[in-house]
Amino acid sequence: MSRRQTSRSAIVAICALAFALPEGATATPSSITAVARQVEQLQSEAGDAAENANGAKVKLAKLQQKLSGVKGQQATQRENVDVLKKSLGKIALQAYMDGGMGQGMQLLFAKDPTAYLASAGSLEVLTRTQSIELRRYSTAAQRLQQTSLLVKDQLKQIQATQKEFAAEAAAAQAKLRKAEGLLASLKSEERARLLKKQAEEDASSQQSSLISAKLANKVSGRGGIALRYALRQIGDRYIFGAAGTKEWDCSGLTMVAFSQAGISLPHSSSAQYGYGRRISRGSLKPGDLVFFYSRISHVGIYLGNGLMVHAPRPGKRVQVSSISTMPFRGGVRL
Repeated sequence: MSRRQTSRSAIVAICALAFALPEGATATPSSITAVARQVEQLQSEAGDAAENANGAKVKLAKLQQKLSGVKGQQATQRENVDVLKKSLGKIALQAYMDGGMGQGMQLLFAKDPTAYLASAGSLEVLTRTQSIELRRYSTAAQRLQQTSLLVKDQLKQIQATQKEFAAEAAAAQAKLRKAEGLLASLKSEERARLLKKQAEEDASSQQSSLISAKLANKVSGRGGIALRYALRQIGDRYIFGAAGTKEWDCSGLTMVAFSQAGISLPHSSSAQYGYGRRISRGSLKPGDLVFFYSRISHVGIYLGNGLMVHAPRPGKRVQVSSISTMPFRGGVRL
């Protein structure tokens, strides 16, 4: 079951816990453990939503870049149409000077130039050169119309993606607020006990992570460079949207790590999955990217022996963990 699929059950459990702990009541060790689990669940879901926001942000940047290119094309085409209009105006002036505006010239400046083209062969007012010029104008006008429609479509996509980004970012913050509310429901001594336990777990994780990091010493190639850079960040905090130098989210860490090896990646786990060559779990090598969840929302760098270095979630630090702690989606070799 993914983090997102467990959201409803987590919230139900939180509500039950709130009724179980009336104001002023003393929490039991088991209820404190329940609070800790629900806080972790909400933090994981917050990280999930934040990574989805990263994906929307990358998508938005691509759409805006494409829109800029299309608008440039539109401007060039509009200039071309204007030039052709002036050329046709000169043709009309010459025809008038040669004998007035007949049926042919009336058709020429009609709203539908194709009506003229259908009759051009039977009209004597235009020469072959003039007919070619009109065809050029008709083609250019059609291309401009198509490009203008494309601009409108890009604007709609951008607006939709902006809403997606805002919704995912808001969801991430809402999850964290719920987690903070749960912690606030505990008495000060209970919160202190919980935070002390978390600090002990972080210290233990950092110590074991630093020991595991030695596995990367002999890893060669670009993957080795990225892997060793990521491992040097062990102990740094997870922060939404962060990409160094002391704070990271999961895709921010992998993005900057591989930039040290000359590889440019977007700041999004789902977008990073589209790079390089896909690798199965059984074929993983140190330095490969590893991705998790059916809707990809987490990424790390494979270390070997079933381990990875990653920025886990809010409330955690960069560490080495087993790749079995989350549903594995696939690997990528860059």
